[in-house]
Amino acid sequence: MKPVLQFGEKRPGVAYRDRPAAFGVAVRDGRVACVRITGPGNEGWDIPGGAIDEGEDEGQALAREFREETGLIVRPLRRLGRAGQYFVRADGEGLNNLCAFHVVEVVDEQPGAKVEDDHELIWLTPEEAIRRLKHDAHAWAVTTWLRAAGTA
Repeated sequence: MKPVLQFGEKRPGVAYRDRPAAFGVAVRDGRVACVRITGPGNEGWDIPGGAIDEGEDEGQALAREFREETGLIVRPLRRLGRAGQYFVRADGEGLNNLCAFHVVEVVDEQPGAKVEDDHELIWLTPEEAIRRLKHDAHAWAVTTWLRAAGTA
């Protein structure tokens, strides 16, 4: 399903593949879970999440991605909305992440479950997260959460 909101711009000459994805907004002590990515050509800040693998639903993808990227064990509470994000990966592949954004609850921490060495969990204020997130769709999700929480 195509999202109503579309972020990013297509680069001329790049073909973009639609990719279903799920991302989550986790909050602790008023701070939002973000990942600082240091992989070559992929540097920047995201909220945890990623592609929905074959046979997964949004909740399963969220749980897997949070565990792999942060070591946090989460469960989705409610969907914030959907938005698309055009971007080009470090390998040159053009993607349109068809993102489902959820508010998630952290139910446990298992640092040993984290497998993505180029992802570092950092808790940022919502305002700082909005400024740092590399994808506009992620900043939109945090802003949407902030407004819904009545703190905007």
